[in-house]
Parts: sequence; C-alpha cells; structure tokens
Amino acid sequence: MVKISASILSKRNLDTINELNQLDIDYFHIDVMDGEFVSNISFSLEELNKFEGSFQKPLDVHLMVNNPDNYFETLKRLNTEYVTIHYEILKDEELLNKIKDYGFKCGISLNPQTPIESIYPYLQKIDLVLIMSVDPGYGGQPFLFNSLSRIKSLKEEINNQQVNVLVSIDGGINLINYQEISKYKPDLVVLGTSLIDSLQPNDLISKFREM
Repeated sequence: MVKISASILSKRNLDTINELNQLDIDYFHIDVMDGEFVSNISFSLEELNKFEGSFQKPLDVHLMVNNPDNYFETLKRLNTEYVTIHYEILKDEELLNKIKDYGFKCGISLNPQTPIESIYPYLQKIDLVLIMSVDPGYGGQPFLFNSLSRIKSLKEEINNQQVNVLVSIDGGINLINYQEISKYKPDLVVLGTSLIDSLQPNDLISKFREM
C-alpha cells in the first residue's frame, strides 16, 4: 500500500498543521528552500525551530538548498525520519554519510531534467529517491508525465542492485492522474494542493491507497 506524505510548502499552509495531524497520513513533507538553489524561499532555520513538537507524524524533509548540512541540527530536534538532498548539489558521498551520522534516513532528489541514471551509483548508500514530477520550488504545477518512465527505470535498477530503496514522487499529483501513476507503483506519494484543497481529505487519502 502506498504511503502518503502531506506537503507543507508555503507559509500559507502553516495553519493547517493541526488539521493535517488528524489525517491518515504517514509523513509530513517539508519543503525547505533557500532562494538560491531554487528562487522561492520557505522555512528558514528560525521558522523550523518554532515547530518543535508540532508534528505528530514523522517528517520527510526535502532540502532544496545549496548547503543542506546547515539544517541538520535543527531537523534533529524535530520528528525527522527522512532527509532528502538534491543530486545537483552532491559532490561526493561525504554529505550522505553525514545525514546517516545524524540518525536520519537518507534520500536523493532529482530535478526533472537530470538523467535518472545519475543516481544509480548512490543507490547502495541511500534509503529513498524522490522523483520531482514538476520543476521544484512552487506548488500547483501540472504533473510531468515523462516522470513515469523515470519511475520504471529506477525501479528496475533498484531490483537489479537488490537494494531496499523507496521511490517517492512529488509534484502535480491528483486523483485523476494517479490512476496512471499508480500503475508504476511508487512507494511514497507527496500530496500538496490536492490534499490541502480537499473538502474530505481522509476520503481522498483512502482513494489513493485503494488504487
């Protein structure tokens, strides 16, 4: 059964945390942006510190930043399970090792233009791959359907290497396009606008799980 991560991308969604705590989600997906790696900004260290103790579900944190290790101490004080960094800023395995040293599970994300094969050498070192199905930085964008072939190729390589790595997908996902997405069996789905705007969010979550 697919796991659901509820996205908290922009400041306008902060008031929904208590409501989301009551839903049948598996994770909170926190998008941290520094205004450099992507042009948008969300969740400074000061803002993150204010949420200590607020999240009743574990955090799945996506760091869209140039210097992710600046955030690790703060994330350690939160209920953080996954820390995902971008392949595009990864210079070597040292940063991956540092994430593990903090006790986090380690993820790598790729921009839509980055070849999926780029991360194959790292699969033995990580726990999760986050495939961006929109250009990162802003919510509400349409789903990029070429992401499906990327899921397929990645799943095949994970099987070839016989590693336990989850495949997560984030961006533009709704019930209509998930009918096709579900055929590719992602392990974790990030829901943002479609969940926040839903009048019956638990019913929506159940429908995703049933596909």
